[in-house]
Amino acid sequence: MSARTYELIYILKPEANEQEVADLQAQIEAVIQRLGGTLEKTEAWGRRRLAYEIGKHKEGFYVLHVISGSGELMKEIDRRLRVIDGILRHLVVRVDERQQVAERARTKRMEESRRRRVARGLPPERQPGEGPQHDNDDDGDQSYDGVDVEV
Repeated sequence: MSARTYELIYILKPEANEQEVADLQAQIEAVIQRLGGTLEKTEAWGRRRLAYEIGKHKEGFYVLHVISGSGELMKEIDRRLRVIDGILRHLVVRVDERQQVAERARTKRMEESRRRRVARGLPPERQPGEGPQHDNDDDGDQSYDGVDVEV
């Protein structure tokens, strides 16, 4: 089974101190290493207001981990996070599937573009100076075909 990419985000109680957050992060890192995964990124977003109250808490301490590993690794992390009292909520999302879908769509679009260019007698790839010169067509001015437009 190949390694997949997951995002793990959890919300700790707002009264959690830096030591408690560091201890929990160390526990998660140990589980990841023990089960053969890799921790790609960790972001402590800090204390933020919750969208709704969770158990009389209006704020929480948010932490995000990006993890590469197997489904078994994520099941174990999920199981452990469920029993920790200091965690208000946690969520695991597989993100590599969205990346694969986007890559397939991009590849399909490029192949279709190449096919149409060859059918018109053009080289399959765009040549320098051909087409739009930059990605952002909105250059900031309020004009339409050279005529100023009032906003």
